[in-house]
Amino acid sequence: FDPLSYLSNYFDVIEINSTYYRPPNKNITKNWLKRIENNKDFKFTLKLHKNFTHERKNLSDSDAIIFKDGIEPLFSEGKLGAILIQFPWSFKFVPENSQYLKKLISMFNGYPLVLEVRHRSWDNELIYEFLREKGVGFCNIDQPRMRTQLAPTEKATSNVGYIRLHGQNLENWFKEDAGRDERYDYLYSMDELAPWVQRILSVAKEAKETYAIANNHFRGKAATNALQLKFMVSKDKVKVPETLKNVYPELADIEKAK
Repeated sequence: FDPLSYLSNYFDVIEINSTYYRPPNKNITKNWLKRIENNKDFKFTLKLHKNFTHERKNLSDSDAIIFKDGIEPLFSEGKLGAILIQFPWSFKFVPENSQYLKKLISMFNGYPLVLEVRHRSWDNELIYEFLREKGVGFCNIDQPRMRTQLAPTEKATSNVGYIRLHGQNLENWFKEDAGRDERYDYLYSMDELAPWVQRILSVAKEAKETYAIANNHFRGKAATNALQLKFMVSKDKVKVPETLKNVYPELADIEKAK
């Protein structure tokens, strides 16, 4: 059983998280390409390694070269949808961080980049204009609502549109002893997804390619909500894995007849 090949029967994109924890390996990314050959429309998006975004220690051009080398098979085959530059909430809009962002973007010039920031201070027209000038996409996110958190947006600042739904698990979002699964344990209702469908369509009008990623990954909830989004955007019923429908029987309402 190959989970990547399996998922490519139901989705046209997967956001790779492992590249955040370690730089990608060229042999592995070549293997990814073979495993999704059944879906000619399939693309990968992937997170930039954490040393570029969270740790930011002793970075050099060689770090960027290593990362680029690892993703070269995806890039050369036209299967790299975006590199997600995801910063933490603590990365605020101050001159020092703005300068660092400019440097980071220059290190990956020529690649499809998308910026994800979570602090509200980045919701600034100067930033959007800067991203347009550099050809960098802006990641429109849904996250638990707090005063300093970036509110929902529908911005397209490059050829790549990006939407990322983290859930609304406010109780555990900043809880120090909460694990990853606790933070992202959230299932959207279709009523909650409806405003995001409109944002996706709005972004897609401005961008050439638009990716909508569900990151509420605990116990298949991301896959469930992603299928519901696919149905709501396309207005056409979708294929649903039987095992997922067994856990979330509401998926029967959007299932394409076999």
